[in-house]
Amino acid sequence: MVVGDSKIARLLEHPAIWRGRSAAQRSGLSTGFAALDEYLPDSGWPRTGLIELLVSRFGSGELTLLVPALASLTRAAVARWCVWVTPPLVPFAPALASCGVVLDRLAVVGGVRPLWAFEQTLGSGACDAVLGWVRQVKPRDIRRLQLAAERGRTLGVLFRPRRAAREASGAVLRLSVEPLAFGVRLTILKGRSPRRDALDLRWPGS
Repeated sequence: MVVGDSKIARLLEHPAIWRGRSAAQRSGLSTGFAALDEYLPDSGWPRTGLIELLVSRFGSGELTLLVPALASLTRAAVARWCVWVTPPLVPFAPALASCGVVLDRLAVVGGVRPLWAFEQTLGSGACDAVLGWVRQVKPRDIRRLQLAAERGRTLGVLFRPRRAAREASGAVLRLSVEPLAFGVRLTILKGRSPRRDALDLRWPGS
């Protein structure tokens, strides 16, 4: 076997494969929060694959966690789209722009079939990130979303209620998000990490 074989090299780049020797060479997308980067398995958000953020209620700080990464993605030299699928509230463009997000690279998708729209957008190959709010989702649906994210080489973020923690999931990373007076408390529920302790993340200026 030739170590430099291109097919093997491409295989080893797959996000589902973990190699012990390269554990220190993390390739995650920085969250913009140093403590959170240190906490997450890939030293940041995975660049490809589906993650779940489980919240007690929408608007608990989950978007604040993602805005720095969205700003980084939309400012890239060759930026693809960042798409929001059926968000519960209309994104406030001035606030996003003030955080460095390039609005020309953002799109919002609505409709009566959010799960279908989420899956199609993830697998399109046209997006760097897709955020989805889908209330009715089954384990087999999540598996399809994960495969679509891999196919499109896209970061998919699925927001779900915290009660979904009891259900099986094919997502590569699951985080519980609990609001605090100064920020959020995060707990890894699933991920390539032995850590299961909670992280209390403070917002800048708090």
